[in-house]
Amino acid sequence: MSKKFVTGRGGSPSSSSRASYNTVRPEPMAPLTGTFRMKMMLFFALVAIVTAVVMTVVLAYVWEGQFRGYTRENMQRLAQSTADTLSAEYQQEGAWTDEVVEYARSASSASADVGVQVIDSRGHVLYDDTWMLTRDKRTKVETQANDPAVVMPTAADSIVNADVTDVDGQVVGQVRLWAFGSEALLTKSDAAFRTNSYVAIASSALIAVVLAFVMGSLAARSLTRPIRIITSTAAQIRGGDLTARTNLSGDDEIGRLGETFDSMANNLERDIKFEHRLTSDVAHELRTPLMAMLVTIEAMQDGVLPADDEHFETAASEVRRLSRLVDAMLRLSRIENGKRELKIEETDVVHMARSIVSVQHQLFRERGLHLRFDDKTSKHECFADIDPDLIREAITNLMSNAMRYTPPGGWIVLSVDTDRKDVLISVRDTGIGIDEGDIPKVFSRFWRSEVGRERTSGGLGVGLAITKEIIDQHNGTIAVESELGKGTTFTLRVPMARAHEA
Repeated sequence: MSKKFVTGRGGSPSSSSRASYNTVRPEPMAPLTGTFRMKMMLFFALVAIVTAVVMTVVLAYVWEGQFRGYTRENMQRLAQSTADTLSAEYQQEGAWTDEVVEYARSASSASADVGVQVIDSRGHVLYDDTWMLTRDKRTKVETQANDPAVVMPTAADSIVNADVTDVDGQVVGQVRLWAFGSEALLTKSDAAFRTNSYVAIASSALIAVVLAFVMGSLAARSLTRPIRIITSTAAQIRGGDLTARTNLSGDDEIGRLGETFDSMANNLERDIKFEHRLTSDVAHELRTPLMAMLVTIEAMQDGVLPADDEHFETAASEVRRLSRLVDAMLRLSRIENGKRELKIEETDVVHMARSIVSVQHQLFRERGLHLRFDDKTSKHECFADIDPDLIREAITNLMSNAMRYTPPGGWIVLSVDTDRKDVLISVRDTGIGIDEGDIPKVFSRFWRSEVGRERTSGGLGVGLAITKEIIDQHNGTIAVESELGKGTTFTLRVPMARAHEA
């Protein structure tokens, strides 16, 4: 069964040619207040404090006004009730007698915190709770008349009034009520209730702050645990343990961060292994032609081999091979670094592919191979915004690779098709195929399968790497399908209209 591998735009992540490395400074012993956990705890506590302060201010502004209005209404109802009682008695007696005034004492006895004063229509005080002791009667409050706690307040908002009327409805007097020791008509019980309310609010705010501190600690612990795991894993990788992983997963940001980190670590481990192999392959690829030249030249110098055209040609062929290798590496480097600017043109891909097959047909025939072009487009033309020279090079690399690993008598088919807004260019061969585990490695520099290394016709090992960079520059993808012993298909998918940001 064939296996498929896709690289480039929309496919598996590809390694970048740009990299950087910075040494990591030693992690200092941060003070407790500088840790992320403590910052989270302080942040939660600060939110709770701000919420409590805002709630207290709102309550102090709204609830305080409502409470004062409530106490004033209660005091006004008491004053009106006293005035109604005095009015009824006054209407029966017809004058301010001691018996009528005595009814004011009942209002005074209703609360020890309420002061009562009765005056007639001429403003004479008939009764006042603040009076001193007399011979035949006592006031409710036994204290000095000049004590500020019992003196009637002077502010209008601190007193409530109610009129006393006669049978004709004429005002014959007035009842005045106030709260002892208060400018807000608050009795001691009212003041105690208000104080207890604010104490309860402050206690609730303190409890909220403590709970927020605890919740912040728990939240910070749950957040910092995966961060510590990632930090520890990064330190292990930096120390050389490339197998270290966080094993974090999940649908939240932390889980995705852990999965991304592990994916990065996997790519890093793979790239480092490839780098070691790349170093070995580069040394091998360069050493082979150099050693061949060196041996030939030394043999001619020592007289072992004659200095004739045949041996000079051997040395020259190795020089040309070395030159092609260096030229391919430079070309790959220019494409990767963006030094080779794309020359985008509207190109008929069908015509270009047909011309490539026409030019390459004789070369494939000499190798005993069959080359064919398959036009799958509906209009037998397909225009795309591409760099024709680079796309031609990419197609040629795939065809050369197919020719190299296809035995005589085999087929190589170059086809062009369209899929929505993309053009598909496929090179299919009936060659030796690629092992499933080797498919993701085919675009690495100097990589060749072990079977390919045994073939004398092996290439330089950078053609597919160049092809991948070319397709990446065009914001496209390369798909690979292969089965050992049956052949391989490379499919280039390139957008017809080039995106502006590509």
